[in-house]
Order: sequence, then C-alpha cells, then structure tokens
Amino acid sequence: MIDPLGVIVLVGALVVAGNWLAPWVRIPASLLHLLLGLLSGFVPAVREIHLPSQVVLILFLPVLLFWEALTTPLRELRRDMRVILLLSTLLVVVTAFGIAGTGAALGWSWMAALVLGAALAPTDATAVGGLSRSLPHRNAIQLRAESLVNDGTALVLFTITVGIATSGTAFSGWQVAGLVVLAYLGGGAIGVAAGLLGTLLLRRIHDAVTSNTAVVLIPFAAFLGAELAHASGVIAVVVAGLMISQTGPRAGSAQSRQQMNSFWTIMTKGLDGALFVLIGIEAQSAVRAVPVADVPALLLFCVLAWLALLLIRFAFQVLTAWMLRLVDRRPSQRTRRMPHRARVVSTIAGFRGAVSLAVALAVPAGFPGRDEIVFVATGVVLLTLIVQGMLLPLAIRWGRFEPDTAMTEELSAAQRTTTIAALQSVPVLAARVGAPPSVRDRIAAEYRERLRRIDRASDGSDPAVWAADGDYAALGLAVLEHKREVLIGMRDRKAISDTTLRVLQTRIDRDVLRLAPPRPVE
Repeated sequence: MIDPLGVIVLVGALVVAGNWLAPWVRIPASLLHLLLGLLSGFVPAVREIHLPSQVVLILFLPVLLFWEALTTPLRELRRDMRVILLLSTLLVVVTAFGIAGTGAALGWSWMAALVLGAALAPTDATAVGGLSRSLPHRNAIQLRAESLVNDGTALVLFTITVGIATSGTAFSGWQVAGLVVLAYLGGGAIGVAAGLLGTLLLRRIHDAVTSNTAVVLIPFAAFLGAELAHASGVIAVVVAGLMISQTGPRAGSAQSRQQMNSFWTIMTKGLDGALFVLIGIEAQSAVRAVPVADVPALLLFCVLAWLALLLIRFAFQVLTAWMLRLVDRRPSQRTRRMPHRARVVSTIAGFRGAVSLAVALAVPAGFPGRDEIVFVATGVVLLTLIVQGMLLPLAIRWGRFEPDTAMTEELSAAQRTTTIAALQSVPVLAARVGAPPSVRDRIAAEYRERLRRIDRASDGSDPAVWAADGDYAALGLAVLEHKREVLIGMRDRKAISDTTLRVLQTRIDRDVLRLAPPRPVE
C-alpha cells in the first residue's frame, strides 16, 4: 500500500508526464492521463489506491465547474438558452431511462439499471472542455454550458432512485417535482447569493493574494450552502461562477486579475489531470470487483450502453430542432439553425467522465449490483474518452463547418475601439493628472503606433498587435535576454541581492510577455 505522500507524488508525476507527452504523441492530455492511470494500475501497490466519490464531489467538482463557468461567455449562453436547458434537463432524463431500458433487457433490475443511467446521463464539463477545443466557438460553448448544468439534473435523479431502492419509500409526482424545483431554484438562489457576496469582497479587498484567496473560497461556500439547504451544489457553483465572470472585471486590481488567471489555469489543469489519472487507476478496481464469469456480459452491456448514449443524444437533438422549428418561425431562430452534420459532431463530443464515475462510486455499499454499476460506468467512460476522443477530429473535418471568424473579428474590433478611445482621452487625462506635454505626446505616440499595428494585423490577435513584426520582436527579445543575463551576473558577483534580482526580473518578464505572449493553454 502506497502512503498518502507516495500517492501525491505518483499522481503528480503522471500528470506532468501526460502534459509533456501529449503534444509529442498528438493525443489529448486528458485521454493520455487516463491511459497512464490504467497502465499504472497494473502495479500491485497502485491497485490499492481508491478514489472516494466524496473527493470528486467536494474537492474536484466545485473547482473545475467554477472555472468552466467563469470562462463561459454569458452572452452566447443566453443566445442558445432553450437548447441548452433542454439538453441539460430533458435529455438527461431520457438518457437515464434509455440506459435503464437497455439494462432491463439484459436482465438487470430496473433500480440498478436506472442508477447506472443517472450516472451515465450527464456529459462531463472537464472532458468536454479538454477534448473539444477544435470545435467552432458556438458549438464548443453550447457543449460546455450543457455540461455545466446537466450534472445537477443527474444528481437529483440519482438521489431519488437510490432513495427509493434503499428505503422502499415511493416518491409521488409532487415530491419529485419539489426536489427538482428545490435543486434548481434553491441552488440558483444560493449561487446568486455567493456571487453577490464574492463581488462585495473582491471590490473591498485590494491585496492580490487575499483577493484570490477569497475567489478560491467562493465555489466551496456556494456548494456547501446548497448542500445544507438540500439544493444542487452544482447549480450553485455554476451560477456563482457566471456572476463573478460578469462582475469580476470591475473588481480587484490588474495584479489580482493576472494572478487569478495564472493560478486557476495551473490549478484546474493539475486537478483535471489528477482526476483522469485516478479514474484510470480506479478502472482496475472495477474490473477486479466482479466475478470473471460475468465479465463478458458486462462488456457487452458497456458497448450497448455506449451505443445507446450516442443514438439517444443524436435522436434527441434532431427531434428538439424539429419541435423548435414548429413553434418558433422567427427569422432570428432560422439564423441559429444547425445542419445534421453539426449534430453528429455534437453527439460524438458528448463525453462522459469523472462525474459519471463519481456518481457510480457514490452508490451505497451493499446496494444490489453496485460492483456491476461501477464496472459498466467505468467501461462506458473509457469508450467515450478513447473512441469518441479519437473520432472527434475526424468528425469535425467531416462536419464541414464554416470558418469561425466571429471571435477574431470581434477581438480586432474591440481592440481598435478601445485604442481609439484611449488615444482620444490622452489630452483630457493628461490635464487631469498634471502630466507635462512631453509625457502626453509620448503616450499619444505609443497609442497611435498600437493603432497602426492593429490596422495592419490580419487576424487581430494579441501577438500581431503587440509584437509588431518578427524582426522587431526578435531584436527586442534578444536585448531583454542580454539584460537578464547581466542582471543575474550582478547577483552572482554579490553586487545585488536576490530580492533585487527578483524584482527587476519580474519587470523584464513583463516586457518579454508583451513581445511574445504565451500560447493559450490547451
């Protein structure tokens, strides 16, 4: 048995290895983390590592969902709200009962099959975010938004099903409706409260470290408040994240915002990798927990359940689009229509992941068929991540999507508008702060140069705007590197202290990033 520190080192090493190898082998990092976890599970000592469901639901889920919500554009979410709500509520119920029917046809009890259906019904936000980045912007946002909300529906369905199976208590239709309303409205209200409280704190805290510590507490506070009220912690976290995404730009300082982006990117990428590594390790336990004689039938159910997920998802999207066209014939609705090829791609991009496995592991010990539920859930998660993960790039090419230039054009227009506004404000602001004419003219000249670069940029991206041409960037980076080497040499000769080195190197690094901005994290 590996001690806790050994588990941390092992999982961390596999996360680093997966992130490093992914670009070389051209496999998504999430999928590679899963495969590395599976391979490490063959080591006898590693097999004893287990992933408690509460760790996923309490530690991983609030953080990952909060960051996904924080980086999901609310404008696009509102545009496709009807479709997103249908996919994240009604589709979850239809999928759960579809899986339950498949299981019942293979001899499973209805309760066990429905619990499995509730576990497999929601798509996984972290898997979708990690594996569908090559999708056009609108399609990717719709998938992410659906994955943020449908976890709440699945957890309510799971709670009701397990409650009926374990206690024998039958829920009336009104009771079920009450639980759903409490989950969504209660979770939403608590999320709003957490978002408002978080906004008030961020506006009054000026220290960057303290401000970001408060941001870390927001998703856990929202989740805890919702759980205490027997509402949906998932909905509370998502709503809080969406609120902070709207109020955050006006709160805090530039330093706190830069620090927050860096910290959350590292933390969520690390937690996401650790989660998939642990899922891979847990898959070993799922295989060993069932009798060998039952494995062939369970493998068949894995394949049939996976195919059912795909067929139900595609059919639901087609029927939903048909119904919306019947009831809404506005011209604006016609502009939002998608071809069937896009629905095929959306079907393949509907990955299952950590939430499904966490729900399966949350089935109480002694529940009839628990080991089989975990086995099939693990098998389906593996099939969606491996097979669909491999098929998605091919499906995107087959989908023949129109070039998605909306975000590029919007970025360029926003950069141009804000730069012109800044340039026009220079005389007034110079007079307000008492800046001399030489400083005023210097700032104005810099902004005129930035405007010329924006107008010359073909794609409006930050590197094209700030790095200007390649020769300018190359010379500037070379000079800054020489400056840094001289600074380090002064420290080595004891001419300056490490503190002085750290302060001045931070300033040099800012200039380097201005000339060569980092690539977006995949």
